Amino acid sequence: MKADNVVQVKSYAFAIRIVKVYKYLITEQKEFVLSKQLLRCGTSIGANVEEAIGGQSKNDFFAKLTIAYKEARETHYWIRLLKDTDYLSPEQCTSLLADTEELLRLIGSIQKTLRNS
Repeated sequence: MKADNVVQVKSYAFAIRIVKVYKYLITEQKEFVLSKQLLRCGTSIGANVEEAIGGQSKNDFFAKLTIAYKEARETHYWIRLLKDTDYLSPEQCTSLLADTEELLRLIGSIQKTLRNS
């Protein structure tokens, strides 16, 4: 992994956090349905970023980034739902939501640049 690819590094670090939150939710909160949704979309962001980096063309790169953006939006939703249903505390969610929003800004910025080029 290249250290200078910010979205790659941040999406991978975020995936690690999501796996840890998932483990907490299933062991401590005994929540197995919503947590699985969070695990799937939260780790999918980085997986799609990786696929975009290995894309065959500019269109392929853009398509994979679009999927990563959608997965980040979904992740944002599940984090808010877990907070509002008291599976995660507001304190636990503040940083997760901030990281999700940062990924959305980064990916959105790349998409905008590609659209304008």
